[in-house]
Amino acid sequence: MVPHHLAIIMDGNRRWAKQRRLEILRGHNQGSSVLKEISKSAHEKGISYLTVFAFSTENWKRPQAEVKGLIELMRRFLMQDMESLITDNVKLRIIGDISVFDQDLQALFEDAMAQTAANDGLNLSIAVNYGGKQDLMQAVASLTNDEQSYAEGTEAAVKARLQTKELPNIDLLVRTGGEYRISNFILWESAYAELYFTDCYWPDFSEAELDKALEAFEGRKRRFGGDDMPQQSSKKA
Repeated sequence: MVPHHLAIIMDGNRRWAKQRRLEILRGHNQGSSVLKEISKSAHEKGISYLTVFAFSTENWKRPQAEVKGLIELMRRFLMQDMESLITDNVKLRIIGDISVFDQDLQALFEDAMAQTAANDGLNLSIAVNYGGKQDLMQAVASLTNDEQSYAEGTEAAVKARLQTKELPNIDLLVRTGGEYRISNFILWESAYAELYFTDCYWPDFSEAELDKALEAFEGRKRRFGGDDMPQQSSKKA
């Protein structure tokens, strides 16, 4: 059994570069290449949704040169890889507040999503300027402006206002780089996600490493708050 929705916190790019005495951006560039390969592998293995953490709301605190380089990497990815996304039948979603970026980058984000909207292969979501707490806060703020929905107070009402509203629950959340936390990533859909941590830096993450994570997932008994509930998938009929 493979996860219907796989999420990855792609950590370790900077440490990978420092370990090799390379510029930090070399690590991010290598990480971008790995994302393309893992996306293909995930789809081939039957994973329907892949969501990755590319740039968090906290990443603005990093050195200005690194932040600028990360933004340029996003721009280059959108300009150079659109054709391959379409050819590979990938549906791209950008989740997060993109209004802070330059107009041309915002336009590239919107154009990429529009051009791949009809694709029905891998659902690839990239979190950019995203924070799980911030997402929940804006959802609650929106909910309080709707008296009827606020009075009902249903989970569906909150979900409908999240930036991640189109995504199913996460089955497996992987973090590379040897850290053991989820760092304000998608909080709502991660409520019952299985967690897998690896010391492998993201630029070294390979199909073999992905297989290790999937093998660990396959061996988990998912309970969803119960004692002896059978394994389930978030896949919808």
